[in-house]
Amino acid sequence: MGNVLAVVSQKGGVGKTTTAVNLAAAFARRGMKTLLVDVDPQGAVRYGVGLRADHATVGISDYISGAKSLRDVILPTALPWLRVILAGTVSAAANHLAYQRTMEESSVLAELLGMARQRTDVTVVDTPPGLGPTVERVLAASQHVIVPLQCEPLALQTTPQILRGIQDVVATNDELTLDGLVLTMYDPTSEASLRVSDYVRRHLPRNMVFDLVIPRSAAASEAFAAGQPVVLRSPADPVSQAYVNLATELAARFS
Repeated sequence: MGNVLAVVSQKGGVGKTTTAVNLAAAFARRGMKTLLVDVDPQGAVRYGVGLRADHATVGISDYISGAKSLRDVILPTALPWLRVILAGTVSAAANHLAYQRTMEESSVLAELLGMARQRTDVTVVDTPPGLGPTVERVLAASQHVIVPLQCEPLALQTTPQILRGIQDVVATNDELTLDGLVLTMYDPTSEASLRVSDYVRRHLPRNMVFDLVIPRSAAASEAFAAGQPVVLRSPADPVSQAYVNLATELAARFS
């Protein structure tokens, strides 16, 4: 039986999608059968996961609406052990209300993640910012959750909200474990970055914050722009090594 790992954050722009994409690639490089699912209607996964330029645009939104079959929306990547389900045509829509309503009312997402557990070692889910109905649905079907936290003061203001929300779901899903917060875009030369890191480590339980950090790196942005996970494009870069180490630590917790 595999595990579902949700990647959640209260706000966007904190490295959530970059974390989901690179963890999925790092798991696959370890030989773990991996599925990456993008339920964020912004659909950013498609830009960085390593798909062909002519890949299909359908995805989870088309599957839950009944427009496409599961076979239609599971796409191969450059890694033999990594498959991906994109957000789908919802990412081109100006209004996401119908998608959000379907996610809230339908059991299809939970059924999909349940099937994924049977067929993969790990399913990584990139979620929308905040803790709305879609994220709650994902957490209800997950066994693990991590929270990327950008090393900037504003991120500290939103962290308690997401942690309270996760705790509420843990109360109803006894399989769910909060593996911790992972500090992203860490810059040891930035005073603000150092202050945020110090504050988080002093005010949260030690087991709630990963020791490793994801450094700020131009390589991550360049890889995303090139349509590849940074762990594949620049494996020697510190940000790649950090994601590989994070995947190793998480994989040990899955067993």
